[in-house]
This record gives sequence, C-alpha cells and structure tokens, in this order.
Amino acid sequence: MENSSNFIKSIMKEDLEAGKHDKIVTRFPPEPNGYLHIGHAKSIVINFGLADDFNGQTNLRFDDTNPLKEDQEYVDSIKEDVKWLGYDWDELRFASDYFEEMYNKAVLLIKKGKAYVDDLSADEIREYRGTLTEPGKDSPYRSRSIEENLDLFERMRKGEFKNGEKVLRAKIDMASPNINLRDPVIYRIAHATHHNTGDKWCIYPMYAFAHPLEDAIEGVTHSLCTVEFEDQRPFYDWVIAECETENTPRQIEFGRLNITNTVMSKRKLKQLVDEKFVDGWDDPRMPTISGLRRRGFTPEAIREFVKETGVSKGSGFVDSAMLDHYVREDLKLKAPRTMGILRPLKVVITNYPEDKVEMLEAENNPENEEMGTRQIPFSREIYIEQEDFMEEPPKKYFRLFPGNEVRLKHAYFIKCEDVIKDVNGQIVEIHCTYDPETKSGTGFTGRKVKGTLHWVDAKHAIPAEFRLYEPLILDEESNGEDDETKTFLDYVNPNSLQIIQGFVEPNMKDVKPQDKFQFFRHGYFNVDPKYSTAEKPVFNLIVSLKSSFKLK
Repeated sequence: MENSSNFIKSIMKEDLEAGKHDKIVTRFPPEPNGYLHIGHAKSIVINFGLADDFNGQTNLRFDDTNPLKEDQEYVDSIKEDVKWLGYDWDELRFASDYFEEMYNKAVLLIKKGKAYVDDLSADEIREYRGTLTEPGKDSPYRSRSIEENLDLFERMRKGEFKNGEKVLRAKIDMASPNINLRDPVIYRIAHATHHNTGDKWCIYPMYAFAHPLEDAIEGVTHSLCTVEFEDQRPFYDWVIAECETENTPRQIEFGRLNITNTVMSKRKLKQLVDEKFVDGWDDPRMPTISGLRRRGFTPEAIREFVKETGVSKGSGFVDSAMLDHYVREDLKLKAPRTMGILRPLKVVITNYPEDKVEMLEAENNPENEEMGTRQIPFSREIYIEQEDFMEEPPKKYFRLFPGNEVRLKHAYFIKCEDVIKDVNGQIVEIHCTYDPETKSGTGFTGRKVKGTLHWVDAKHAIPAEFRLYEPLILDEESNGEDDETKTFLDYVNPNSLQIIQGFVEPNMKDVKPQDKFQFFRHGYFNVDPKYSTAEKPVFNLIVSLKSSFKLK
C-alpha cells in the first residue's frame, strides 16, 4: 500500500526480518449478512494491498457463523465487489468449512475445564455479567463437572434442546476488568438452515470464538481489523492459546473509515432498504460498493481515496468531497465530453435556413487528444438550458437575454430577438438570429462575447432521463447516530434524488450501461445499468464539476 503512513506495514516488515514468518498471509473476512460498503473497501485495500507489498497471500473468507442473518445473495455480491475493486483472492474459504474442527476445539476446552454448558437465559447472562464498574457473578451452572458438560454439549449438537435453552461459555474470569473475558458465550443453539452446510448443524460458534480459530487454521499471520475489536483482542489471544492451535496469528487494529453525510452501519443500511427509503442495496445514493458502482464511481478512484486516508489507529471523519475529488481526477482523462440539456428551453434561429442541417466537429476530450473528435448536427431549432436565459437579468449575467449575444459551444454566435409566451405568460421558446461569420474553428476575431452556452439540436436530440443526487444523510458528522430525540431516519434527505427529463446529443444513441461521460457544465454522469434502455437512456450524476475540496 502506497501513499500512506502505515504502521501495520512496519510491523509486518519487522516480523519478516525477525524470522517470525516465511510469508505474509492476510484475509478479508466479511460476514455475508449484507452488501459491502465503502468502509469495507478500506479493509479490502489494506488486506490485499499489504499482502501484495510483501508478495504474500490474501484469502477471501466468509465468516458465516450466523445462519439466521446470512444468505447466498450476499456471498455472491461480496465476491463481485472484491473483484470489481481490482483484487483476486488466493483462496476462497468459509468459516463453516471448519465447523467440525471448531467443535473439537470446544470439546478440548471442556476437557481442560475451560468451558461449561450454561442454562441461564440471554437476559440472565447479561444480568450476571456485571458492569464496567462492577464485577460479574458466577453462573450457578459454572461448577458443572467435565463429564456433565461433555454430555450436554454433545446433546446440544444432536438437537435435543430448543433455541436459547443452553449455551456453551468459556470459563475465564467473571471479575475481569475486561467485560469480554467474563465467561463469553462461544456456542449457541440455532435450529436454522445454513446457506453452506444445510441442516447438518443446529449449534453454531460465536464470531469471537470462531474468528481466531479460522485465522489459525488458515495460517494467517496478521489478522487486521478495526479498532472496535481492540477490547476483544485478549479473548482472541486466549482462544489461540487455550485451543492449542498450531499457528499463532497476531491481531492488529486500525481506525475505521468514517465519511461525512454517510451511514456506515449494515443494520441501518438494511433499514433504509427494507423501509423503501432507497431503491435497493445498489441505489446510487447508498455507500455500498454496488451502489457506488451503479452511480459511476470507479474502482481506481476508490482505491486511491482509501490509500490517501492512510492507516492509523484514529477513526476521524473524512470529508465526502475527498472521495468526489478522486473520482474527478480519475475520470477527467477517461470520460468523453458531450452536451446534455437537463431542463430544455427551445430556441428558434429565425435566420437559419429551415431545411439545412450541418455537421460541426467537436473534440471528445480536450484534455486527451487520443479520444478524437465527433460530428454534431446543427439546425434551425435547438434546446438550451432554462437557466441560461433570463428575460430580466441581474448585473453580470452573461448568458442569453433580450438583445444579448452569446456563443453556442462548437457552433455560432446567436442573439436573442424575441420571447414567445403562452396564454399564462410562461416562456415556451425564444427566437434568435445567428451570425454565419462566427462559426467555431474559423478563427473569427471580429468581436467577443462573454457567455458560452451548451445546446442540443432539437431535430436530432435523444430524450434522456437524468438522476441528480444529494447526500442521503443531512447530518454531516454524526452519520445520523440515534439519540434520545431522533433516529438516523430523521436525518434522511428528502431531496436526495431528483429525476428530470431532458435531451442528449444524437451520438449518444448507442450508449451502454456503465458508460461514463462529462456533460458540459453539469458534471460526470454514468449510464444507469438498471433502468436505462435503448429507447431512453438514464444517466446518474456521479459528481459535479465544481469542488470546494483541496487535497492537502
């Protein structure tokens, strides 16, 4: 991983030089209970990037220990997202592949007197656990004999008990100042069909117990996770030691990626989907990888953004404008320039021949000559933006108004001569004249105008839909955290999506899903893969052209 101060990379280098490992092995371990979001992209870039730096390996491993929340749909989407971001895993693994081995390790703990079957309910366990300032108290079942625990645990596996009737707990220290070491639950009963193992199991390991075993089984050298797992590290190390694993992975925590105006919680994102605030997990307003892809963000931009945020213990907020900046930087040489009219106003050029159509030449990208040129039709009637005309303009308004002259991009100077209104006084079209001597590219120097307008030829224009986006969450830095008076849904922006109908140049008739363009003066747009059709393309606004963000 380049472009960042990286303390984890330094640790890996020291461990290699000290001979602790022959090869760096990392893993990206999502739980398949939802779609990946931009926060997961940081973990992907860190795990795959650091392993690549040392010619190591990275496994994609699904932590599928909770069949009640997991689904094959999420497995498939995660695999697609990782590959789209530009990474390929060395091995594809599932926690469920190791269920038998995990069960045997739990039996080992029971035989060592380090685990016991508990009959307390979830609420009772919570009550017995104590608080951050008060120690917990022992369960009345903590003193069960090894023989009784082995028998009960085997009967749990056979399905003799109902959900919640019994659990297996590690036996550590109910008075520990670290509440995670107060006899945590390591197995629970769940009579549910698993997406990978079917109905083979009715008991499932808890994540905190399963995760270190998975790392050890796979030979992971450095188990990288976000800082909220720091308090779990003592239990991670306890499992590795007491289960007598052959390999000893090292857990290292780094700061989460938090972005302004963005929700970074799978639970909250799922709520937005379930309650129809958005159009599915891949809605372009969502911070999911699939949503960003559909909106038009590029994997290159996301990778550079993540690298620039760096790797540290801190979890401060990053301005969402920084991600937009990297998208613009990536697209400015890749995206063809074109013209689109989002809110059309018809202009009739009264002195232009009625039956004439001429083809004008335009560069596809002035910053990248290799993208060549295109031909644009021009005739008597065109569309311009409604905002580019004012009947009574303020001072320093240099666009079109009665008596004023402007340049049409790639075309001619036109001058507003008349305004046509309907019976309600609404402007329906404006009449202009053009000066044939002012054609672009001819070197005309007779006079200058201050305004340049984009346009689309009315006769050949293709109807198009434009989807404009604002941040989904209005509260800039709390990410809509719930408090006593509000939930995060109170921060949802009611104007986060605006759908408008306009026109694009005729050369856009063959656009394909995920094609990206810069519309003159509007911004970068992506052809929506979900709703765009051959008859009517749909364009998602990726980012506007203007940015207040300055890279330090």
